Order: sequence, then structure tokens, then C-alpha cells
Amino acid sequence: MSIRPVKKLTMAKPTLEGAGVHLRRAFGFGQTSDYDPFLLLDDFRNDVPADYLAGFPWHPHRGIETITYVLAGTVEHGDSLGNRGAIGAGDVQWMTAGSGIIHQEMPKGDPTGRMHGFQLWANLGPVEGIAADPTYVDVSIPPGKRKTLPIETTRDAFAYVFAGSGKFCNASEPLAVPTEGTGWWQHTTPAAEVDNRSLILFDRGDEVVVQAGENGIRFLLVSGQPLREPVAWYGPIVMNTQAELREAFDELDRGTFLRDGMPRSPA
Repeated sequence: MSIRPVKKLTMAKPTLEGAGVHLRRAFGFGQTSDYDPFLLLDDFRNDVPADYLAGFPWHPHRGIETITYVLAGTVEHGDSLGNRGAIGAGDVQWMTAGSGIIHQEMPKGDPTGRMHGFQLWANLGPVEGIAADPTYVDVSIPPGKRKTLPIETTRDAFAYVFAGSGKFCNASEPLAVPTEGTGWWQHTTPAAEVDNRSLILFDRGDEVVVQAGENGIRFLLVSGQPLREPVAWYGPIVMNTQAELREAFDELDRGTFLRDGMPRSPA
């Protein structure tokens, strides 16, 4: 067995999305090859209702799988196929946009005002189902414990820490996650404590080894088969070429974005 070395450590960055939702973006809208087949990870944990209630009104999607995981509060959703519902604490929703869908997501806090969750985007290959065969795991390790997690060598993988502290073993020695506001490269000795919202990208290997700190550690561990295909991406639409991307937005302008058999209005 070989431990996956830590290839890169970064922090999620504040950003605004939708109609003015304050969230943290772990990665996305940049270099996609490192995280292939994944395109974006947003952390929308927020305790201030004014910062998230405007939500994500009707918008198009094409070419991606959106994976929404809720920890606290609810997300009310609807789409142009007439599907409606709510995603509550502990729920995961997988939505295949395929050739095109119009969608909205409106977050509602719990009784204390908390709205906590994540949204991951996976690229879709030109076959039935999800070619990337993604694995998405919420991992908790008790204080002071060490855990080994197997991951197939052919997969790309990353971890996103959202509670506690710990170290990810880096082949020869443990490598701690950076504290917020600093980078691991600024320390000759890595910081001892993890801060949440830290993203760890792994290199090749067949296992990840984690040593939990004094408060334990909790993180998302995500892996998938890379598609190694060209990506042309703007907003919520992902295609392979710029020509396909222009065609998709032309269809939006002409009102032909939704394929035959789909309602032409989300109302």
C-alpha cells in the first residue's frame, strides 16, 4: 500500500453567488485538471439569514451533475421538469443537468438561522449515468485517533476539512492543514492545528492516512475517475468546446435551450 502524498493545500475563498449568497469556494472557475472530474466545490455554511435568503433563483444548467449536501437548514428546489421539494439536514441531492435544465435553489435556515451545506459539481461524460463514478464521504475521526482510508490509485481525490484539527500524512511525514489567513509554504514547520475550510489535493497512491487532533477532525473525502476531456465553461454551463458553449447560450437567447418534451417555463 502507498500513501497518497499531499499535492496542494489551499483555503476556500469568500465569494458571492446567485442573488447575493455569501459562501466560500474551495475550487472552481479556474484550472480544472487537478480536480478532474470535479469542477467546483462551494461551502455555503452561514449563520446570518440576510447573507443567504436571496438564494439562487431560476438559472440554467447543462453538462454537469450538481451534488448538494445539507448539514443544517433546508434548501427548497424546483426545476423545469416540474420537480419540487426540499433538501434537509443529512440529505444529499444528485441532479443530472444533462442536455439542459432550468433550476432554482432557495436556502432556508434552521430555527437558529443556520444554513450549512456544500455543493459539488461533477463533469458529465458522453455516456449513460455518471462516467466519473464519484465517491463522496463525510468522514469523522475521534480525538487523537489515526485512520487509513483506501482510494483506488486511478482516481483523483481531495479532502475538504470543515471541523476540528489534524494532519494528513504525506508519505514520509505528517503535513498539517494551514490555519486561515496563512499558507503552508510560509512555515518551515507546518502549523500544528487545522482550520476549517482547508482543501487538500492528493497525488497518486492507494490510501489516505489522517491523524486527528485533540478535538477530532471532520472532512469530506471525494474521489472520481478523471475524464481527461477538454472543458469549455461559463457560469452554470459546461461543454467541451467554445463553439458548443456559444451554441448553448444562443439557445438560451432563442428560447430553445430545453429539449423537446420539456416544459418551456419553470413556472
